[in-house]
Amino acid sequence: MNDDTSRTSRQEKPTRRDYVKYGGAVVGGSLLVGCTGETSQESTTEADTSTGGDTSYEACIEPVGCQTFETVPETWMAITGPWADMAIALGQRDGFLPAGFYPPAYFYEQVGVSFPTDVPNPLVGGGWDKELFYELDPDVVLSDPNYFHGTGFDSSWDERDTQEIADTVAPFFGNNIVRRREFHDYELYSLYEAFERLADVFDEHERYEAFVDVHDELHAEIDSRLPNGSDRPEVGLINFGSDIEGGAFAAMTTDSEGTEMKQYRDLEIQSVFNEEETNGMLDYESMAEIDPDIIIVHGGVRLVDDDGGFSAQAFDDQFVATLEAHPIGSQLTAVENDAVYPGSYFQQGPIASLFQTELTARLLYPDEFGAFDPEAFPEIPEENQLFDRQRVADIINGDL
Repeated sequence: MNDDTSRTSRQEKPTRRDYVKYGGAVVGGSLLVGCTGETSQESTTEADTSTGGDTSYEACIEPVGCQTFETVPETWMAITGPWADMAIALGQRDGFLPAGFYPPAYFYEQVGVSFPTDVPNPLVGGGWDKELFYELDPDVVLSDPNYFHGTGFDSSWDERDTQEIADTVAPFFGNNIVRRREFHDYELYSLYEAFERLADVFDEHERYEAFVDVHDELHAEIDSRLPNGSDRPEVGLINFGSDIEGGAFAAMTTDSEGTEMKQYRDLEIQSVFNEEETNGMLDYESMAEIDPDIIIVHGGVRLVDDDGGFSAQAFDDQFVATLEAHPIGSQLTAVENDAVYPGSYFQQGPIASLFQTELTARLLYPDEFGAFDPEAFPEIPEENQLFDRQRVADIINGDL
């Protein structure tokens, strides 16, 4: 529904949420620009209510600028995993209107959160499903607005369509923090920078600070047990979309911007593939020349069985067994040493990031953190757990 007639008729309707007011860089113009004069987070506080004054508050992020809310949004829609994950971490599960691309549900089940597995895909038939936004009718859309018309997923969708959603459904709040894309020429926030700004939206700073503590404790524990740099393994990171049977390996590096590679940057792990080969295709001969000690399939944890758990069988069939069946693949060091592993999913917020950082440490340092068992994953023996699952559950549930 991208025709001008439909767009015009809908824009003539009043904004559906009277309590959401546009503020800052959004007032009087398009929200599809960078934050000019974005206020600092110290100034995004509620007004003094003791004298019956204005109780509105602001939350700011590029590229939407500062949004002013009269009250905390009750329902929300997230397009990508980091924003859904962050909102759930902030105790907003009840307001979740599912639509988008999210981490595996089994991570959330580990901390007592019921996460839907039948999430409607807003990108269907080669285009964005505009009607889904009207159908779900959220109070706020947690997404970088430029994601819709900047990715090229839908050639018929342009800035006017994005603005229509902002004007007639709900305001956007988000930043494309997974990775820097061509359209993203403004600030790209780290996971916890974005998380703090979303805490402004939901007025959940105590939960945010509690997650910071868990995150910092996890990394302090890992850092205290890591070997020095010279003893760290060589990792060959390949994309989930690699054609293993056809011998087309999508080589990746680990130092690119965005939450996608956070766990590798935090553990100071480099891929053996150099910058010129980033997202470039390697054949079996090239892989044999480089011959990494470990092969990690980026996004491998996304393979699930009928019950929604990680499918070790599907991973073996798609990647391990296919490598073993190839005359060159079978001779790769990682294959001979049973060191072809499922890697983290690229969609992660603070909850999934804890599990995926722990997973990465176990994959790369089994002698220190315990060997990875694909048949049992994501279950891990309590003595090998690197963060307290119950503490995370308590934070989500508001037991601070």
